[in-house]
Amino acid sequence: MKTKIFCDIADYKTIKFFNSKSFVDGFTTNPSLMRLAGAKNYKLYSLRILKICKKKPISFEVFADNAKDMLKQAYEINSWGKNVYVKIPVVNSKGTFMGAVIKELSDKGIKLNITAVYTFEQTQKIYKKLNKKTKSIISIFAGRMADKGKDPLPIFKKSISLTKKSKNVDILWASTREAYNYLQAKQLKCNIITMPPKIINQINSFGKSFKEMTLNTVVGFMKDSKKSRFRL
Repeated sequence: MKTKIFCDIADYKTIKFFNSKSFVDGFTTNPSLMRLAGAKNYKLYSLRILKICKKKPISFEVFADNAKDMLKQAYEINSWGKNVYVKIPVVNSKGTFMGAVIKELSDKGIKLNITAVYTFEQTQKIYKKLNKKTKSIISIFAGRMADKGKDPLPIFKKSISLTKKSKNVDILWASTREAYNYLQAKQLKCNIITMPPKIINQINSFGKSFKEMTLNTVVGFMKDSKKSRFRL
């Protein structure tokens, strides 16, 4: 089974570049990335992206904090394109599970990306609410877990085992920190991994020998020392 690569970015030029690359299967965005990309009008900026990304799946996240407004935003975002996945946080800022929102949208056939997932228990709760006939993604934040000294692998193993019989429900490795995470995701048979452009580019250098890596490292140090004009 192939582990699909999504690019985690909202920058228009970067999406335009990677949209033409066959090794990138889709895109994920979030309000923080949209802000970083300089978006002033959420809808207009998203529609501009969709003019270049017409077929590959792309996730746009709601930013409301209550069920009523989340639903309103979700229906609006869904109307932007057939390749759009609506990102819904597993809980709101008060810690309330957004199960009712997930169920209503999934039952309506709206493709969802449930985000900010950190536990297998959250995966279980989400999975129960999903309509298995509707395409859905559950995004588990591996990197942020690892940053806090937590091993994300057991959660992925359980989550993948839970959802593997449902062809429309994908588990996504989120908050990727290093290129090696791609190999970990592949070993787990994780459906998708999303990563920033820098790490996608690093994957393209896979296969270099340790001898070549040693030489490249030493040459790099040598060039920098010459540029600095170091003397002893």
